[in-house]
Amino acid sequence: MISLEILDLEISMFMESKTLNKRPVEDGLSRVDGRLKVTGAAKYSAEYNIKGVTYGVLVGSTVTKGTIKALDTKRAERAPGVLAVITYLNCPNIPGYHTDNQPAKGPLKIFIDDKIYFNGQPIALVIADTFERALFASSLVKAEYNKEQHQTDLKSNLSNAVTPGKAKDYTRGQEDAYKSAPIKIEQEYVLPTEVHNPMELHAIIARWDADDKITVWDKTQGVKSTQRSIAQAFKVPIENVQVTAPFVGGAFGAALRTWPHEIAAVAAAKVVKRPVKLVLSRADMFTSVGYRPQTWQKIGLGATADGKLMGITHEASGQTSVYEDFTEGAVNISQLMYASPNVNTRYKLVSLNVNTPTPMRGPGEATGAWALESAMDELSYELNIDPIELRLRNHADNDPLSGKPYSSKFLKEAYQLGADKIGWSERNQKPGSVTKDGWLVGYGMGTGMFGAYRSNATVTARMMADGTLILQTAVTDIGPGTGTAMVSIASERMGIPANKIRFDMGDSSLPPSPTQGGSQITSTVGSAVYDACNELKDKFKQVNGGTDSTDYVQVLKQHNLSQLEVTTLSKGGSEMGNYAAYSWSVHFIQVHVNPATGVVRVNKAVSVADAGHIVSPKTAASQIKGGSIMGIGMALMEEAVIDHRYGRLVNNNFADYHVPIQADIPQVEALFVNKPDPHLNPMGAKGMGEIATIGVAAAVANAVYNATGKRIRELPITPDKLI
Repeated sequence: MISLEILDLEISMFMESKTLNKRPVEDGLSRVDGRLKVTGAAKYSAEYNIKGVTYGVLVGSTVTKGTIKALDTKRAERAPGVLAVITYLNCPNIPGYHTDNQPAKGPLKIFIDDKIYFNGQPIALVIADTFERALFASSLVKAEYNKEQHQTDLKSNLSNAVTPGKAKDYTRGQEDAYKSAPIKIEQEYVLPTEVHNPMELHAIIARWDADDKITVWDKTQGVKSTQRSIAQAFKVPIENVQVTAPFVGGAFGAALRTWPHEIAAVAAAKVVKRPVKLVLSRADMFTSVGYRPQTWQKIGLGATADGKLMGITHEASGQTSVYEDFTEGAVNISQLMYASPNVNTRYKLVSLNVNTPTPMRGPGEATGAWALESAMDELSYELNIDPIELRLRNHADNDPLSGKPYSSKFLKEAYQLGADKIGWSERNQKPGSVTKDGWLVGYGMGTGMFGAYRSNATVTARMMADGTLILQTAVTDIGPGTGTAMVSIASERMGIPANKIRFDMGDSSLPPSPTQGGSQITSTVGSAVYDACNELKDKFKQVNGGTDSTDYVQVLKQHNLSQLEVTTLSKGGSEMGNYAAYSWSVHFIQVHVNPATGVVRVNKAVSVADAGHIVSPKTAASQIKGGSIMGIGMALMEEAVIDHRYGRLVNNNFADYHVPIQADIPQVEALFVNKPDPHLNPMGAKGMGEIATIGVAAAVANAVYNATGKRIRELPITPDKLI
């Protein structure tokens, strides 16, 4: 089985369809790290050969709530090759766990006490001289529990939902105004738990180089944030923590934070006084590194007879753990998407005996768009107005939340591009009226949006005597092709070929840059590369007596210099406070549905991005295609299932948790408006990683309704729901 990440990581290299082969050269630079990845030369966090390394395996709780009554580790400790078994009874002090003013709720502190909060919670870490010995010994750890009544079912606990401290009810205009509109719909939508499941398992190698000095090779989306977390946990100077992550095999948000297993590995290395490698199992991935939370949503839409929205009410309750509140604001998209004078939203959490969720591609917005864009489709049928036309009639020309003008918005062009490409004119407004070869044919669409951001980053640019430009910053690349985009920007600014540029990243000792997440890296780090190149060119001009020259080798030679270097901090100006900045997407889906079996085939998918200037066309297309495929999986397949009698996952593996494979993937077309944003950054680029998925699930569901006349409001859309 091929995981979703393959499509994001290397789609341009191994999905060589006829369409891809016909791409013109001007489509952009191929991945600068592509050859390293497909030949296996790229090293991921578990692949480093560290002298004296030992191996760790976690042991998980077999109950869902309670306390540990007794813990027998003697057989495991006596097993061949075992160096230590760490539990709450003997875990070394982690000083950051015992600081003053600890919050009432927060991240799980591993091995700190006997309390069990969820099934699969780590209760022990076995360290041995080989992985196989550690795995065997882990089976010998036995625990007895004082079991308590657990709660893992969101639906049966909705009455216990509470408004979290970070969230507030929102009202613009009149509350629940949709109820008094001439035309209204009110429906509930359910999204199940969806698990990241990247190709690369989460893994860390931890080594203590001195009593206050730590080196880790870690799967992380931010080496600087991991550096801070480890330094704070173990109370060592931050400069004494070295984090390395030059290659990351997909993350989508699962590696945005430092998880308990990472802290456990560092603590274990201190105990055994040797490096410890800890690689999570696929089953561990379901309970150790977060997920998109199951969420119940209710949407009320009211409109005039000609389709103008009069009111939107959006309520949502999402699951979280009992020990930590995770909020993603699924309702926020309804405050922003359309021009409605009256909007109110309510967001609540249900605390359950599950591990803490985490952001997952398009967090909040992807969840909210599933409900909002499904509801807009339902309203279009109630009004008998084309779904695109309904959205055009409610297009927001200024940001509805702040009233500010947009830094740029070409959403109308995106609608037209996608409609033309998918053949929207062939769609029939009457559901179930089009067939082909015995299959029902349907068309659906959905809109996505996500904030366009620019934060701070620092880049060192160094021109060497042989004409090689070296760029350095700490950012990681989780698969979108960050290095390729940065090389493209530098090549254009410096006027030198891409093969003369090296981009160093994924190292906490390099100049600071943000964690990769929130679709901000091209905007933020790209701006720093852009500014550093300009500063380096200016420095060459000064050295060259005020004369411009792109023959950098000759200038260095003339002035007897081995290199010329600048380090540049780049950040956005205050002028962005005058604008609202977002990226936009429109997703179009054509499905074929078998009326006898309920099987849904996505026959064609078209996704259009309004993401400013496209810096790196090939990797951008991969992003959009990969995100579209994730959305198809979200709509038709993905669902983590808990047996609520035991609070235990029953499909925590790739045999039973279904993700799209090659046979499920249609021809996915990625289109771009490709008009620069004049305000956000010097490249005119905006992020697209999130909008690639936001709105896709609704587009699939809307297409299924158009094909069958059956409205599915609880994902995934499986055959049993259509028969």
